[in-house]
Amino acid sequence: MATIQNSQIFPQQPNPTFKTHFRTVITVCKKQQKPKNNKPFEEKKLASVDYNKGTHKVTVKINGFRKSDLPKHQKLRVQSDRFQKDWAISEVVEKIMKLNPWDDDIEGLLNCWVGRFERKNFPILIKEITQMGSIEHSIQVFNWMKNQKNYCARSDIYNMIIRLHARHNRVDQARGLFFEMQKWRCQPNVETYNALISAHGRAGQWRWAKNIMEDMLRAAIPPNRSTYNNLINACGSSGNWREALKVCKEMTENGVGPDLVTHNIVLSAYKNAEQYAKALSYFELMKGTKVRPDTTTLNIVIHCLVKLGEYEKAVEIFKSMRGKRAECNPDIVTFTTIMHMYSVSGQIKNCEAAFNTMIAEGLKPNIVSYNTLVGAYASHGMAQEALSIVNEMKSNGIRPDVVSFTSLLNAYGRSEQPERAMETFERMKRNNLKPNLVSYNVLIDAYGSNGLLDKAVQVLREMEHDGLQPNVVTISTLLAASGRCSQKVNIDSILTAAKMRGIELNTIAYNSALGSYLNVGEYEKAVALYRSMRKKRVMPDSVTYNVLISGCCRMSNYSEAIEFLDEMIDLKIPLTKEVCSSAICAYTKQGQFAKAESMFSMMKMEGFHPDVIAYTTMLNAYSVGENWEKAFAVFQEMELNDVHPDAIACSALMRSFNRGCQPDKVLLVADFMRERNIPFTEAVLFELVSASSILRDWRMITDIITIMEASLPYVSVGTLNQLLHSIGKSGKTETMIKFFYKVVTSGAEVNLATYSVLLKNLLAAGNWRKYVEVLEWMEDGGIQPASNMYEDMLFFAQHSAGTENAAVIKQRLGSLRKKSGHETANELLLR
Repeated sequence: MATIQNSQIFPQQPNPTFKTHFRTVITVCKKQQKPKNNKPFEEKKLASVDYNKGTHKVTVKINGFRKSDLPKHQKLRVQSDRFQKDWAISEVVEKIMKLNPWDDDIEGLLNCWVGRFERKNFPILIKEITQMGSIEHSIQVFNWMKNQKNYCARSDIYNMIIRLHARHNRVDQARGLFFEMQKWRCQPNVETYNALISAHGRAGQWRWAKNIMEDMLRAAIPPNRSTYNNLINACGSSGNWREALKVCKEMTENGVGPDLVTHNIVLSAYKNAEQYAKALSYFELMKGTKVRPDTTTLNIVIHCLVKLGEYEKAVEIFKSMRGKRAECNPDIVTFTTIMHMYSVSGQIKNCEAAFNTMIAEGLKPNIVSYNTLVGAYASHGMAQEALSIVNEMKSNGIRPDVVSFTSLLNAYGRSEQPERAMETFERMKRNNLKPNLVSYNVLIDAYGSNGLLDKAVQVLREMEHDGLQPNVVTISTLLAASGRCSQKVNIDSILTAAKMRGIELNTIAYNSALGSYLNVGEYEKAVALYRSMRKKRVMPDSVTYNVLISGCCRMSNYSEAIEFLDEMIDLKIPLTKEVCSSAICAYTKQGQFAKAESMFSMMKMEGFHPDVIAYTTMLNAYSVGENWEKAFAVFQEMELNDVHPDAIACSALMRSFNRGCQPDKVLLVADFMRERNIPFTEAVLFELVSASSILRDWRMITDIITIMEASLPYVSVGTLNQLLHSIGKSGKTETMIKFFYKVVTSGAEVNLATYSVLLKNLLAAGNWRKYVEVLEWMEDGGIQPASNMYEDMLFFAQHSAGTENAAVIKQRLGSLRKKSGHETANELLLR
């Protein structure tokens, strides 16, 4: 519009009429001005609340250049076409995302958009569509864009597309776009190189990332902090933490100081390479700088502490993050790491508490958090609790994945429900989840650990049919199952199958095979396999030697056990509590009590806190050595160190007292067990019977009978014989016979030694009538009396029974011998 001067229209003198007309004219001119879109790409946030569901949604709307902003010739072109739609950029993105990128016509939809005539809309369109994360939609929009006449190649557009390909690990396509943009005479900038380095870093190609940075330097493009961070991340995510440190050093030398992101990437590099101690040392150095850690930093530190077993320090950092004045608040990763810590340390209640606290603080658990809790329950065989969490996941809109179902399989396997595990396995496949190798291994273990080796092998065949090859974990699981089922042939066949499939056994697999051989008594094969292990340069660990040494002790090969211990020490493999306990047992059986004591002292010096097994082993050693004073001192040390003795430890101490002629102290141990509610096992009862017999404590024997009556069928014949002998020795022959009746009625095992105890005590009491009656019981029970039993009775008849009774005894014994088809008593007497 041309500018109109006031002097050309109105006279110089002021006139109210003209002034009014002037205002009117000016107002009309303003209405005729074309409205301008000064902020076409301004983001406008729109919020909507669903009160029924209790949710809210925030969307961002970007208009872009609309129909009113087009030049006049373009506006005339679209006005006459009713199919041309004046959509905002956000509306276009929303409509594109509703289409199927393979079947629907995305280009047709974009050709109906009026905003395509303004090329300034293109970068914003690409930005919005790539932020949605759908690479197929983005590629189609980008290809359509390149076919537009008004398209002009821009670095920022290519950078966004390259970054999207990087997020989807499409490295080759990202590299192709890098060369394509140069063909369009679009020069790459620092952001282009950063996106390409990030793409190769995500794919683990750190050498490619380094080469790209060298190309960047040759192109005279100075790298910025993001460039170095991407390259450090590329090296660190590949586990090459040393190369990451070199890049970090080079970054500092080039005057680009590290920031918090850099420090977090370096810490993450240490974590990925399992260099947890180095990560903690780097964190201490980081504290000396002016860079303050954030939640990500502390999450990495907590993770490293958990891996190193420093749980108290991890909890301390976690509590500091939850403080009122804390600068870094815990997020869902923090809580999940703490839950994992409680899970691996066996603190299930604390794991539950951490999960509930996370929900109470307003954090919504993700699938990783749920899987961590399910895994915690599964590791302790709490199948019902694990199933309830999986159901809770479904009710909260989170679909269980393969990890969820695999943990549930593990829960059923550990709770001795292999059939439920198979049902869960089938349900996983019905939910269109493909079982992975871990799932099959867990199912094999569920069957194998419950003695169903045939079904475990069937699962193995099904796994191979589905295209999954077994690995060393599968072989280890089958080997352990064969050992539990005591099937020698299967151990050999599993090892042969592993060899045929080219599976190289690792230390864990060898340990499983060694344990299986020793469980079935194949000591020579176990030793041969161990020699093969050493020949193949597979390094044994403490578990290997624990299996060998404990196996040798079980098979009474104590000298070989000591040889394995010496070999372990020569290889400088650290001792464990289990190895030390087995070594003490071996030294004891060899009569080397001084070395057994030395090993026990070394345990404590090395920082091992002896557990109840180690203390019990030492108690047995002193029991064999008949040194009840030292045994009692070890027992008192247990109490001081807050190690609660069990029935096995108490029986070992009782044995020491009995062998040291201290039966009264055995009764004191029994009183101690009653106070601590320690159950009386058969071994304890045996020692109590021995002590009571020495002390002639009839009241204690009566108590023992009362205790044993409920479990007579499960008591060994040796203990029963000892108790019968103690009763008879005290002169209570009638009580002895009554107790024998109860033993026979209960179905407990009796043998020739049992009848021998009865007969000796009856003969000592002079009760010859009951003696003969017991002999008749033996004949009726199919137990042939020994010849000395008849001889003892005949000797008694001649010397102690009197003439009248002697004749009766000889007559009854003669008829008994005739009945059984043996020689008569007179013939026996004459002989």
